[in-house]
Amino acid sequence: MSKAGNDVVIIELDRPRVLRFGHKALKKLTAFTGTSVEEVGTQNDFDLEELETIFFYGLERDARESGETLTLEMMEDILDYAPSLDYLLEKMQEALRISFSGTSQGNGLTPAATQPAQNRAQRRGIGKTR
Repeated sequence: MSKAGNDVVIIELDRPRVLRFGHKALKKLTAFTGTSVEEVGTQNDFDLEELETIFFYGLERDARESGETLTLEMMEDILDYAPSLDYLLEKMQEALRISFSGTSQGNGLTPAATQPAQNRAQRRGIGKTR
């Protein structure tokens, strides 16, 4: 759940952490995924390494503000504290929804989230597309 009147999501992992996708995190995330900012988090076929990277960018600020040096290699162990994969996905979607709240269309979804998700080959520009 996000803090009242704030743009963060608290996720319970090895400790309560703030999951936030601000400008810097979104910029890094779009560069990593090769997608537009509107498409971030809308695909349904994450592999676990992609999930670790998405959370890494979303948790970087919390770690820095807590005096922790977070590395991508640490993410596997940190995410192991989550009760389930569904919990991680729900928190990720909640944090992304909050980051886009200024551009939502009244239903809490970004424009791309209302479109069918692309598979991995389509996102990377290979294979057949409709």
